[in-house]
Amino acid sequence: MDNVTVRQGESATLRCIVDNRVTRVAWLNRSSILYAGNDKWCLDPRVELIANTKTHYAIRINDVDVYDEGPYTCSVQTDNHPKTSRVHLIVQVPPKIVEISSDISINEGGNVSLTCIAMGRPDPTITWRHISPKDFLKKCTKTLHESAMGFLSEDEYLEITGITREQSGEYECSASNDVATPVVRRVKVTVNYPPYISDTKNTGVPVGQKGILQCEASAVPSAEFQWYKDDKRLIEGQKGLKVENKAFFSRLTFFNVSEQDYGNYTCVAYNQLGNTNASIILYEDTTALQTPWKGPGAVHDGNNGGSRRAGCIWLLPFLLLQLLPKF
Repeated sequence: MDNVTVRQGESATLRCIVDNRVTRVAWLNRSSILYAGNDKWCLDPRVELIANTKTHYAIRINDVDVYDEGPYTCSVQTDNHPKTSRVHLIVQVPPKIVEISSDISINEGGNVSLTCIAMGRPDPTITWRHISPKDFLKKCTKTLHESAMGFLSEDEYLEITGITREQSGEYECSASNDVATPVVRRVKVTVNYPPYISDTKNTGVPVGQKGILQCEASAVPSAEFQWYKDDKRLIEGQKGLKVENKAFFSRLTFFNVSEQDYGNYTCVAYNQLGNTNASIILYEDTTALQTPWKGPGAVHDGNNGGSRRAGCIWLLPFLLLQLLPKF
């Protein structure tokens, strides 16, 4: 008999080949008798006799669990002497993640330790992956292998030292042992960092037109914004002015730009980790008010007839001068 391998929850059939010389048969689990002939000796309702013929003797164990794993013995008595055959029952268990780190929030530069504990038979393989496409694990203390969507770490523990804002995102733990589909759990890592103003530009607007200054900043938590002209803070509700703050940008709108509006403006972005500022100039753009001057002859007839007539009038005196000597 060969070893019998089944998955947890399935049924295992144990067979013993016999012949007509056999007088007595029994199935034993270690030192306990399960069946002797047709008589059931164990109290486990999951164990049942399915065959007792002249050729084979078999039992079945339903709803197999891990504690059923181990050696089983078929004992055969013949006229001459007893014989035994042994089979080892192997119970496979799908992977199960029993412990995993909670979502965490940490300031940039801190150290992160993620844990993923899984059970199964055979022991599952644990892999960590950073699933954000643009993120890169550059400072992990474990050996990492690059993949299409980040990096892998074949360990229950993932250590990240000096974490950066690019390393924020979701980290996926996968447990697999080829018994069933891998089990996947995720941990969200939020990296907090002070604001960084990424995009500002000076803006030219004619007098009397609408003007917009915009300030974009990335930060975690999201930045708050303030606008200043010189040392004076600008607030929502001032005449002819609108301040619009969103999660990642702030917009300053002038509905009717006057001479007094031109000048240097300061955008300040801040959160509890720090602040930064940028200078933006609103200046007068006079080019938009100028229209090209068109002198005489700048407008032409669509069929060029006018230009041909002008050419003929100019040539007439010249032709007359050529014809006079002949007369």
